[in-house]
Amino acid sequence: MASSSCLIPRTVILLVSIVGFLLPLQLQALKSPFSPRDVLPLLPRKVSWRILSSFENPANLLPTYVGAVSSPEKSVQWQGACFYQNTAWLEFHNKSGSEYGGGTLHIKVGDAHSLTCTDVYIFATPYRWTWDGYFLNREHTLEFDQWEGKEEFEYVKREGVSIFLMQAGVLKSLEALYSVLPLFANSEWGEQSNIKFLENEMSTTFKERPPPWSTSVNVDDINSGDFLALSKIRGPWGGFETLEKWVTGSFAGHSAVCLRDSEGNLWVAESGRGNGGMEGDIIDILAWDEWWDYELNKDPSNPHIALLPLHPDLRAKFNETAAWEYARSMVKKPYGYHNLIFSWIDTTHGNYPSPLDAHMVASAMTIWNQMQPTLATKLWNEALNIRLGTKGLELPEILVEVEKRGSSFGKLLAIPEQDDWIYEDGKSASCVAFVLQIYKAAGLFGPLATSIQATEFTIKDAYNLNFYENNSSRLPKWCNGGDNVTLPYCQILGRYRMDLPRYNTIQPYQHMNERCPSLPTYFHPNNC
Repeated sequence: MASSSCLIPRTVILLVSIVGFLLPLQLQALKSPFSPRDVLPLLPRKVSWRILSSFENPANLLPTYVGAVSSPEKSVQWQGACFYQNTAWLEFHNKSGSEYGGGTLHIKVGDAHSLTCTDVYIFATPYRWTWDGYFLNREHTLEFDQWEGKEEFEYVKREGVSIFLMQAGVLKSLEALYSVLPLFANSEWGEQSNIKFLENEMSTTFKERPPPWSTSVNVDDINSGDFLALSKIRGPWGGFETLEKWVTGSFAGHSAVCLRDSEGNLWVAESGRGNGGMEGDIIDILAWDEWWDYELNKDPSNPHIALLPLHPDLRAKFNETAAWEYARSMVKKPYGYHNLIFSWIDTTHGNYPSPLDAHMVASAMTIWNQMQPTLATKLWNEALNIRLGTKGLELPEILVEVEKRGSSFGKLLAIPEQDDWIYEDGKSASCVAFVLQIYKAAGLFGPLATSIQATEFTIKDAYNLNFYENNSSRLPKWCNGGDNVTLPYCQILGRYRMDLPRYNTIQPYQHMNERCPSLPTYFHPNNC
């Protein structure tokens, strides 16, 4: 059994490379004999962590792709966080006497900005990942004793070993990690961490509403097709939604839709209802009273909820029979993990927070593929196989196949998801895809339905549709409770006022949201 001292560094690097790839980076370095940050480990734990937490926001978790090396003739040079002059190259050898041998990766580092700093790197091929850190000003080596067969050997010869730099250095990465972990805490501290993160990264504000923070809802005023936008700000789901909001530009992190049955009873159709564990969540339809009681009294994530009533013209078109038929066909199916990330990635470059790119996504997937292979298959392997027209390929084989076809992983990720794709466990629909599939079935997209892929929509894309009530005088009288600010929709729960930028403004069009960038401003170009 490995000792805890051996496990901790790899755990930190794993968290930094997977959780961290959703976060931005700013590099700051000071040329001096030593940096105050470098001596923090020498201080008492409580003192050092207090200093770390008072520094910058979680802006330093992202590894940066610096290049790939495949031979001494194809070296790469870059500036690191600690060492400003760095060169790397790869030499093949057969010290193991195996069929395909191995290799030695050389990294020569120099011109350190501090006598006590360290640079940390992640090295990856489709078949493996490892990491190392460098403290001394000299040439270092990393050994690959033998390649994992012909496929890795051929891949490295053509594409090389990818190198990623932890730009912030060890201590700033730990500082950033310390700032990120509270996002997932089910406490007031966690809630305030989510609020601070969203205010800093999305330039939003959290304005407190006058109490009471829940509305006495009259269900007689709620109709089939009315959209429910939810925003959770504490606990595991609060932290997950915060990161989702940041990369997609959505100011809500979950969604559901209201349906009335033939007897007039009100129900809520929702993808993502389950036992609280991500792998166990399912698609379900709950009676309104049961759903509302849970959100009002039992949901630990402090949900904020807005009801978006359909426009009367669309309400008149809403085909309840067809909507129910589709919704019932999906009940008890798993939540749409297969297309979760693909509604976000529409372009090769315009959806990634800097310095994240397709190289880093491939590296993070490689790491996750080795740590959680079953979940990796659910999250992306099967979806990538469908895009390639292959079946059963594991991630390393997928990356090799893409390279063989002369394409790129970035282009593969950007291929639009199709609503009619069938996965091993059936059709897949995330929360917002499920709602919009119901809208398609109910006829709200009209003749555009065949050219609209609901699985390409984010929650922002859904509430930006011009499907909702645009006359505030027709909103229910109880709509915003005792709030002294009139919103164009009904906020029925939450301490803070919900803001939905560009709400109800975009007319549907063919192939909507299939080629849309999301960063850096979250602006939606026309007809993307």
